[in-house]
Amino acid sequence: MLLAAALDGRPITDIMQWLAFPANRTPLDILRDHGHTAVAAQLKGTVEGPPETRDGIFETARQYAAALLNTEIAAWVTPQEAIAEFKPSEFVDSTDTLYLLSKDGGGGASALIAACADSVMRAATARAERTSGRLDPPMLAILDEAGNVCKISDLPQLYSHLGSRGIIPITILQSYRQGQQVWGDAGMDSMWSAATVKVVGPGIDDPDFADKLSRMVGDHDVESTSVSHSESGKSTSVSMRQERILAADAIRALPKGTALCFATGMRVAGLDMKPWYLQPGANEISTDSERASKAITQRAVAKTASAQGDFEVAA
Repeated sequence: MLLAAALDGRPITDIMQWLAFPANRTPLDILRDHGHTAVAAQLKGTVEGPPETRDGIFETARQYAAALLNTEIAAWVTPQEAIAEFKPSEFVDSTDTLYLLSKDGGGGASALIAACADSVMRAATARAERTSGRLDPPMLAILDEAGNVCKISDLPQLYSHLGSRGIIPITILQSYRQGQQVWGDAGMDSMWSAATVKVVGPGIDDPDFADKLSRMVGDHDVESTSVSHSESGKSTSVSMRQERILAADAIRALPKGTALCFATGMRVAGLDMKPWYLQPGANEISTDSERASKAITQRAVAKTASAQGDFEVAA
């Protein structure tokens, strides 16, 4: 349906109408008119298939596209005369910075955020392939709250080659288990293995993951001295045994402001983190943050007042 809308120059919001009525033949006709008969046949098979299967597929699609029901969100992905269109292929040729903000849960646009972030990284990959094979300067993709608002399904697969294209992804998760919930055990393990630098902060409450980290930190030799007494006198013996450098319970008890760094080709390092508010320019950041917070509050209050006005009883 996305392909049909693009081929016919229709806004993405038309897809919601097609999803609401699976029997609507408009996308089928568009695909056939543009020569995409195989895709049209696939869509027809889905629409005319068993009702249980069809309804499940369409309901899943409706959930992903639910953000388009919000007119304010839909406006950002609908062509506007007074607003320039964002084109990922042009963005990757610039030195601009793109900020994508959303929230998880009802009313959020996390699916659109993930789609936009994914399209930018793919455009950057294509740009790198057309040149020397790597972006210069590199592109930094910071995916904060990736498990909530930026669920790119094939992110583990992208991790295996993004670095070689000059695209540096930084994925920030609440926990290792959160990544498993989003990408599965195999996907999270693949992404963990492909990442050349892993930073783990305090608050690890997963015993299995804490034990895994403990094994990765490694063991060290500990000297053990034993003394025995007999009729002939006292004898002392020294033996060596191996012991975990950092036990799982010690990892769980990491103090705030510290972290463990696992980098390829290096032994594990302990880090003392420096808070942003102790960095140069912290005052400027605080001022900007306060101004942005006030603006968000004002918009939320205005939206609430408008919604309440819609339900006032006429005199």
